[in-house]
Amino acid sequence: MKLGFLFPGQGAQHVGMLEDVAATAPLVAERYREAADALGFDLARIIRAGPAEELNKTEITQPALLAVSVALLDVWRSLGGAAPAMVAGHSLGEYSALTAARVLDFAAAVRLVHERGKLMQQAVPAGEGAMAAILGLQDDEVAACCKATQGVVTPANYNSPGQVVIAGAARAVAAAVDACKEAGARRAVPLDVSVPSHCALMAPAGDRLAALLDEVQLKEPQVPVVQNFTAAVAPDAAAIHANLLRQLVSPVRWSASVTAMAGAGVEAFLECGPGNVLAGLARRIDRKLDVRGIGTLEGLRAALDVFESEAP
Repeated sequence: MKLGFLFPGQGAQHVGMLEDVAATAPLVAERYREAADALGFDLARIIRAGPAEELNKTEITQPALLAVSVALLDVWRSLGGAAPAMVAGHSLGEYSALTAARVLDFAAAVRLVHERGKLMQQAVPAGEGAMAAILGLQDDEVAACCKATQGVVTPANYNSPGQVVIAGAARAVAAAVDACKEAGARRAVPLDVSVPSHCALMAPAGDRLAALLDEVQLKEPQVPVVQNFTAAVAPDAAAIHANLLRQLVSPVRWSASVTAMAGAGVEAFLECGPGNVLAGLARRIDRKLDVRGIGTLEGLRAALDVFESEAP
C-alpha cells in the first residue's frame, strides 16, 4: 500500500504537543536535544511548558513544529511503521516534508525555519497584516473578491473545496471579507496569526531567505515531495530551492496537492504532527480518502496496527 505523509503548518501547535508519545519514546527527547544544540536555546521547554505566547511566536512555532513532526516520524519508523511513498507539507510543513525526504538535514532545517520565521515577522510590522478563512465560496469567487478590493489581499491557502484563506494588509483583508460575505460566503473567520503568510507582503523576506537557502545543502529527495507552489512532485533539488522561494509569496495549493498524491496512487494518508487539521481538510477534498492522525499515542498505535512495514 502506498502511504502518503502530510506535515502540518502553523496553527497546529499547542503547548504539550506530542507529550504522551514523548513519554514512551526516547527518540523524541533526542530530536529535541539536537534542535536545542542547533538553535542555542531549549526549544523542548517551550514545547512542553509554554507559555503559549512564546510558542506562538513565528520564529519559535516554525522550528517547534518541524522538530515535533520529524521526531514523530522517527518514532513511527522505529516502531516498524511503513515508509512514506510520497510526502507533502502545508506551508511551514513543507520544510518538515523535505526533512523527511532527506532533502534537508534536521539541524540545518531547524535553523533555517527559525530564521525564516524571523524574516517573516520582520517583513510586516505587528498589526499591519491579517489573514481570514473564507468558507462557502469557490476558489475563483474568492480570488475575484480579492482582486476587486483596493490594497494588498490575495488567496493564501487553497485548503479544500469551499475553504480558502486570504492574506494581506489588515484593512484590505477586512474589505475583502466584506466582499466575500456579499458574494455569498457562508462564514468568514479572522485568523489569529502574527504574519500574513503567502502574499506579496512577504516579498521583503525573499532575498534573505534566498541567501539562507544558498547556505544550506539541499540534497536530491529520497521520497517524492509534492510542493505547495506547483502541487506537483519536485524533480530535483534546484526546483525545490526555487519553489520554496515562490511559496513565500504565493498561495499554498493544498487541495490540488492532496489530489495529486491520490492521483499518483497514494492509498492512505497519515498526518505526521500535532492535531488533525490536515486530516479534516483531506476528507473535505475527497471523502473517500483514508486519512489518520498519528500525533497522539492512541492515534499512533492505531495506525501502526494497520500500516506496519512490509520490509523483512
